[in-house]
Amino acid sequence: MKNSSSRLLDLQQIFAWLLADKLLDAASVKDDHARAQDILDNTSGVMHPLSAIAHCKLQSLQAPHKLLTLDALCAWLANRVGLPFIRIDPLRIDFTRVADVMSASYAARFNILPVELTPTTLVIATAEPFALEWEAEIAKISRRTIKIVIANPLDIAQYISQFFSLALSIKNANKSTGQDLALRNNFEQLVELGKKNQQVDANNLHIVNIVDWLWQYAFEQRASDIHLEPKREFGAVRFRIDGVLHTVYQVPVVVMLAMTARIKLLGRMDVIEKRRPQDGRIKTRTGGNGGGGQEIELRLSTLPTAFGEKLVMRIFDPDVIVKTLPELGFPVDDAARWDALTKRPHGIILVTGPTGSGKTTTLYTTLKALATSEVNVCTVEDPIEMVEPAFNQMQVQHGIDLSFADGVRALMRQDPDIIMVGEIRDLATAEMAIQAALTGHLVLSTLHTNDAPSAVMRMLELGVPHYLLQATLIGVMAQRLVRTLCPQCKSQDGEISAALWRSIGGATSAAPPRAYRALGCPECRQTGYRGRTGIYELLTVTDSFTQLINEETDLHALRCQSILDGMKPLRIAGAAKIIDGTTSVEEVLKVTAALA
Repeated sequence: MKNSSSRLLDLQQIFAWLLADKLLDAASVKDDHARAQDILDNTSGVMHPLSAIAHCKLQSLQAPHKLLTLDALCAWLANRVGLPFIRIDPLRIDFTRVADVMSASYAARFNILPVELTPTTLVIATAEPFALEWEAEIAKISRRTIKIVIANPLDIAQYISQFFSLALSIKNANKSTGQDLALRNNFEQLVELGKKNQQVDANNLHIVNIVDWLWQYAFEQRASDIHLEPKREFGAVRFRIDGVLHTVYQVPVVVMLAMTARIKLLGRMDVIEKRRPQDGRIKTRTGGNGGGGQEIELRLSTLPTAFGEKLVMRIFDPDVIVKTLPELGFPVDDAARWDALTKRPHGIILVTGPTGSGKTTTLYTTLKALATSEVNVCTVEDPIEMVEPAFNQMQVQHGIDLSFADGVRALMRQDPDIIMVGEIRDLATAEMAIQAALTGHLVLSTLHTNDAPSAVMRMLELGVPHYLLQATLIGVMAQRLVRTLCPQCKSQDGEISAALWRSIGGATSAAPPRAYRALGCPECRQTGYRGRTGIYELLTVTDSFTQLINEETDLHALRCQSILDGMKPLRIAGAAKIIDGTTSVEEVLKVTAALA
């Protein structure tokens, strides 16, 4: 039944409200209205009035005088009409459930999108608070109370297209197997079903659509890893964003089997073999394989689990290695010291930290800056993290006994200037790296230690003679990644006590009166953080430090001497990030907990 009072928003009414709320200047509002009307007319009235106003790039008269973006206008409108405003977050929407509420054509007709479904309530996003002729009909069909929220009209249109299309693809892909998921509670039946159907499913048009959408969605959400995890009753899709895993969707088990097969096929992996781990690579583009966009590389890894193959895709962004050291989070003085170290003609430089602390990014960024036409940069890696034309990269092959040590030995005969060893894991690799440094090459490598001075102890524990370390080691850098506070919602109202400040490592400076803390907003998906940056401790080996490397090396003495030589420990580096508002106290304490 249609609501007789239903009406669409129009420019005249919106500009009248903006003027009444003192967001626009009365002297220019007539010209602003004319500009917006021209934009609206050029789209034959298809564009939403708020979008037309946003295209005018008007500035609010209210402090802090921000631009009236489409999101800002939608938030203002919501407040004006007394409805909540939401930023649609696809990570928090179960699209397979909300797509059952109405058809795609119905949603597109009224430009509405179901965003949350509970046993009693249905939340629907719209940009037309007075065009509600659909409300009574949907309430009757869904048998739920309708809650209306205001959202960006462009987001609504985009996700109507994506959600309904994807939900249809998943349903059809699931249906195409001709099996009832409720009967598949037996592991052996599940495996046999996968073997029987996987060649067909891998190239199924619906599966192709699902996989392509998954990748594009991961790129949009800034994910660093995609996890496909088979469970007994469903398959879980998770993204790692800013170092934290988020559950994205749950899909039927057979759909996940087909998705895994499709990705393995593209990665030139053995699709039939499921009993052993495999590795592969895929190159795609952020705009989809059919369009433009930036080239992105995915590194694939499979692992057999109780309910099928778990697949992890690591996403490598080529933009990372064209960043400068300050952009990675290096303080200016540490960046200068690191540049000086890496310009030395020979010696060993080690980068330490746990897995996922950004060691490879630091090395690639450094090598990219060093790889001029006058030098030969060679790497031996396991695996090659990112293909870079400026380097000569070698992959370790354990199946043919090509180890790190063998790789370095081979590179020594290739007239290298700079050698990067992916990781020093054993004495043989350490000895070859030292031999390369002794014969006049600059060697960069990684170790897994908590801090920089501990790298010396680790090398000695591997069996490297102390006198060879004295002769070759020129620097060690330890690093971590901390999440950066969202610039849209961070608040400088957190208290920090003197005792807590001392425990962080800020004893050399007074505790700041206030510290920034994470609040959470739609821009950062309510986490309070957006992006990550590095904290670093750089140990430059001096004569005084070298004298402490002997048969009775003491770690505490090494740490004290490195600080005297100018090294700022990781927690002090974290304290500096707290002071300048980059991150929070809680994040620094969490990331550096092992150093306490």
